[in-house]
Amino acid sequence: MRVKETLHIDGRWTSAADGASREIIDPADGGVLAVVAEAAAADADAAVAAARAAFDQGPWPRTPVAERAALLRRTAELLQRDREELALLESRDTGKTLDEGRIDVDDVTAAFRYFADLAAGEPAERVVDAGGDGVHSTVVHEPVGVCALITPWNYPLLQASWKIAPALAAGNTFVVKPSEVTPLSTVALLDLLVEAGLPAGVGNLLTGAGLPAGARLAEHPGVDLVSFTGGLSSGVKVMRAAAPGVKKVALELGGKNPNVVFADACATDEGFDTAVDQALNAAFVHSGQVCSAGSRLIVEESVRTRFVTELARRADLIRLGRGTSRGAECGPLVSAAQLARTEEYVASALAEGAALRCGGVRPAPTPDLPAGGYFYRPTVLDHCHRGMRVIREEIFGPVLTVETFTTEDEAVALANDTEYGLAGAVFTADPERGRRVAARLRHGTVWINDYHPYLPQAEWGGFGKSGIGRELGPAGLAEYRESKHVYENLRPQPVRWFAGGRADGRPEERPHARPDGDTPAKNEEQHGE
Repeated sequence: MRVKETLHIDGRWTSAADGASREIIDPADGGVLAVVAEAAAADADAAVAAARAAFDQGPWPRTPVAERAALLRRTAELLQRDREELALLESRDTGKTLDEGRIDVDDVTAAFRYFADLAAGEPAERVVDAGGDGVHSTVVHEPVGVCALITPWNYPLLQASWKIAPALAAGNTFVVKPSEVTPLSTVALLDLLVEAGLPAGVGNLLTGAGLPAGARLAEHPGVDLVSFTGGLSSGVKVMRAAAPGVKKVALELGGKNPNVVFADACATDEGFDTAVDQALNAAFVHSGQVCSAGSRLIVEESVRTRFVTELARRADLIRLGRGTSRGAECGPLVSAAQLARTEEYVASALAEGAALRCGGVRPAPTPDLPAGGYFYRPTVLDHCHRGMRVIREEIFGPVLTVETFTTEDEAVALANDTEYGLAGAVFTADPERGRRVAARLRHGTVWINDYHPYLPQAEWGGFGKSGIGRELGPAGLAEYRESKHVYENLRPQPVRWFAGGRADGRPEERPHARPDGDTPAKNEEQHGE
């Protein structure tokens, strides 16, 4: 299979400088899906140089915001034009179902449109009241500069859009590096941006591993901001690498997300059905490979047996298959490494006393489940507790743990007993309880009687070790801006702070001059008299 020229540097598609390449594996059968260029540190240097020149010398940062927004809107139209092709590419690369791929493309489209509208609709400056008419004071927003955007393997197209759209809307240039495992849809997105009119050097792309390309971006003196989405340990390395340059850093590092179910949510047949269905949705969408997956079910003790029994029964019926296969509800895990990681976590939980209610095995091979694929049955582990690794650590696989509580305070304590704080949910028939518990949960997103929906106009990010900064919403655009205060004195006059400025050379008391020319009364304590 021919190596694709998947590096985009200074407006040109190219191979790696040293000719290195990487095979992209189809997770459904273990075969080779594509061969891409493998960027090295020299390629990262070239990409940053192109982005630096485009920012420092090119017109993009000074391009009117309406024109930048228009490019984002054209990109959104192209995304919808190529919706099926992109969804298929994302499905084959990540293993997710084709329907999930379509939803991703629609969400990416919405993100580009949202940031186009947000940036274009904002006033150019904010006038600050300086306390008098002798000063004109404003705050303006300027782009940060060159942005290194490092994205994860589970939602490569979506996560790229959450970074690229606001970065461009704010007037930045960028270098994006998708995960080496799933880079194909990001390559396609850059191609659409170029078709939409992205100037040379403004957007650059590196395919390849975190070492050395990603690490070089994080430490590079020519980079002004690093936005990283991925695992905690990698995020810590990114932060360390960026620290000597005092770069702006935004990190989204996953979560260990609680889904709290109160007994009153299950008081009716409809309520019970909804809560069980949502628990499945929370845990097993994209085979659990979601940073906000509701992998910790915390259910009230009085309904535990009935709830877990029905949950396990339904989980055992989930249809596995290629993401592109009709009727498939869950695809494979993304890689052999992720499959082995999931198996190891389940084994550790069983050794620590968890009870296996369903799953816990690879499925038997079938025509739609090739032996070389990375499939794993949705798994429910009951009788779990805080001491277990599966409760403390993010698995990123189709594994749901079960804990129980008897009081509201205990439920909240369990839900907050985590180093992470990305997302969580509460299911209850009592609206007051729902809002009360949501207010007490230390998580960046909290759903009440729902799980997983997000809005591009609402901020996304977490507390604790789930990261720093926010994506989406107005704060998501602010991440890519610097605020500048411009203070203009409309009535300049000598300050006379130094005695040499007086005609007679004598010192005088120096009252603080206000913008309107008034002076405050002498403060003896302030002047030490």
